[in-house]
Amino acid sequence: MAAYRGVIFDFFGVLTFNMVEVITGFETREGIANGTFLRAWADPRGQELFRQLELGRITQADWNTDFGALMGVPPKDLLARYLHDAFPAYPVIEVARQARAAGIRTAVLSNSLGREPYDPYTGFDLRGTFDEVVLSAEHGIRKPDPEIFRLVLGKLGVAAEECLFVDDSEENLAAAAELGLTPVLGLDEKVVVRRLRELLRLPGF
Repeated sequence: MAAYRGVIFDFFGVLTFNMVEVITGFETREGIANGTFLRAWADPRGQELFRQLELGRITQADWNTDFGALMGVPPKDLLARYLHDAFPAYPVIEVARQARAAGIRTAVLSNSLGREPYDPYTGFDLRGTFDEVVLSAEHGIRKPDPEIFRLVLGKLGVAAEECLFVDDSEENLAAAAELGLTPVLGLDEKVVVRRLRELLRLPGF
């Protein structure tokens, strides 16, 4: 039997391609200098725009306009252009399916970026693949707020000490660890899959 009864997955960068690759592809297509996106993201104004979008307090159109201005790019469909290469990380999704089939409770916990007019979750069948899906904008709470971890743990019906948490953010992992979840850094698909199979005692293929 596995030592853990649950596993929670971040979405962007864990169930999708690595976000560094996604950002690099975006900058290449836009014809802008490397680092343009991350400079805007690190700007306090950029940080606040992401926070407001993730909490559901502004629309994608608002974000497109204001973040586009920070980067100096056209705002039309900016979020869709930015996430163009956020394709599914199939090996990680497959191990999530395998864990669920083994009786381990699974969830997605995403600091969401809105669903209109662009829905980044289309094509992932999250609700068919995972036991629970918690999107920050639907609850007005975002990682690393401890309350959103408590929310998803309650939905899964598992204690923090019985649950893994996979994310590509050190800040989110630290917040989860403080509550008793076991953190798994999710930067490399192969490493994540190997680590999850080890911790959950799942067979390899």
